[in-house]
Parts: sequence; structure tokens; C-alpha cells
Amino acid sequence: MTNITTLFTALADPTRRELFEKLSRREMAVGELARGVKVTRPAVSQHLRVLLEAGLVVFREDGTRRIYSIDSKGVDTMRSYLDRMWDRALTNFKKEVERNKS
Repeated sequence: MTNITTLFTALADPTRRELFEKLSRREMAVGELARGVKVTRPAVSQHLRVLLEAGLVVFREDGTRRIYSIDSKGVDTMRSYLDRMWDRALTNFKKEVERNKS
């Protein structure tokens, strides 16, 4: 399982977040992802490698191209983490409200 710190660190970079958001709409090849991004195509490939190693994207081969898409397992890991944090915060809030009622 991917380390939660690795997932969030990968998305801390604005360019990687932009690429990830593009992929949330649909799968894309590197060249397509590079359009409109303020870094070079090789830099896009480097950012995709970080997202891949973090477990946030996957790719499939299509001839000589790599088609990238979101890896739902990585997203599910982040979501579970945030759900646990949110549940804990709500539980603590409820306890505090009940304590102050007395």
C-alpha cells in the first residue's frame, strides 16, 4: 500500500496537481497533457513519473505512446485517510459540544 505522505507530497506540486486534474477528466497521452502546461514535455514526463511512483496514476501502452489515467487505488487511499480525519474531527466536536452543555 502506498504511503499517505507520498501521495500528498506528490500532489503538493502545482504542476503535478494540474496534470492530475487533467487526468481526472479523461485519460491522455504525454503530448496531450503537455499542451497548455507551463513546463517542457520532458518535465511533464518527470512529473508523471512522480505521480506514477506515488500510486496516483497508471498508464497503458498504445503503440509507442503511453496513455495515462488516474489510479483509483491511490485516490481511494487518500479518501479513506481524509474520511478518518473528518470522522475524528466530528466526533471530537460532538464531545466538546456535549461537554459544554453541562
